[in-house]
Amino acid sequence: MFNFFHKKKVVPKLFYTTDVHSHILPGIDHGSQSVEQSLEMLQAEMDMGISRVMCTSHVTAETFENTPATIKASHAILKEAVEEAGMNVTIEPSAEYRIDEYWNKEYAAGHVLPLPGSWLLLENSFQQELMEMDQLMFDVQCKGYRPILAHPERYGYYHVRRNRYEALHNAGVKFQINLLSLAGYFGHHARDIALWLIDNQNVDMLGSDMHNMDHAEVIIDYLRSRDWAKQAKRLEPVIINDQVK
Repeated sequence: MFNFFHKKKVVPKLFYTTDVHSHILPGIDHGSQSVEQSLEMLQAEMDMGISRVMCTSHVTAETFENTPATIKASHAILKEAVEEAGMNVTIEPSAEYRIDEYWNKEYAAGHVLPLPGSWLLLENSFQQELMEMDQLMFDVQCKGYRPILAHPERYGYYHVRRNRYEALHNAGVKFQINLLSLAGYFGHHARDIALWLIDNQNVDMLGSDMHNMDHAEVIIDYLRSRDWAKQAKRLEPVIINDQVK
């Protein structure tokens, strides 16, 4: 009988409006599996103050060998659904490129779909760093792209070689850490390194890396925490998400 007094919990708003890393496009990686799920995830983004979402579907050898064509096709379907639903959110088609043999082939052929402004979201192997990593980052920039390393806090081999963080960042590679990492979703090691990167002023962008509504709920809970309030004050002066255009 008292349900009428119940109010939905307020979702704290992020201090930026562009999510540079998400898996919201339906049916082309292990993120959203349907248009309906994508719309629900986009609503969660909007609840957090996001009005522009970079749809960075995985491009990975053997598992998700997406191309600009497959990404754009899924984006077109979701964009139409967003318009039909009257949602005030902009979605941009792009990708999160795993640096592997499929990437080498697609990159050599010019089959790359960067974020607006020629930003390129790149994901390292979780097993070991590419031997030619420095040369690749140099080559990417020579070709006019602006490399972003996705979630550097999650690569365990860098945890014991932290000088590599400084070397890559000084070489012009921007670092994007995950809100999920700060929330502790990937364990205390990833969270500790994310905080260390913040301490050392090596964080340029934040991303949701949202694959499903469970991720959205973890992030929303974290945004209500005192820790996020503390980290947000430190990050707001340096985060450049809204400059991706």
